[in-house]
Amino acid sequence: MRLSTRNHLRATVADVHLGEVMAAVKATLGDGQQITALISREAAQDLGLSPGDQVIVLIKSTEVMLGKE
Repeated sequence: MRLSTRNHLRATVADVHLGEVMAAVKATLGDGQQITALISREAAQDLGLSPGDQVIVLIKSTEVMLGKE
């Protein structure tokens, strides 16, 4: 996957909390640090995110996104 976003980190999904509209996805980076991304519930379901999944955390100056290969 090629991306224009320059700040991206590989991580493992630690937890997915689905709310009515938004989802909080906690991911663990390679060094053990954790980061949480707030994405739409629909996006989390479309990606089929679940603990243990390998993802790419995309960080823009205005938001944090997730991508799954």
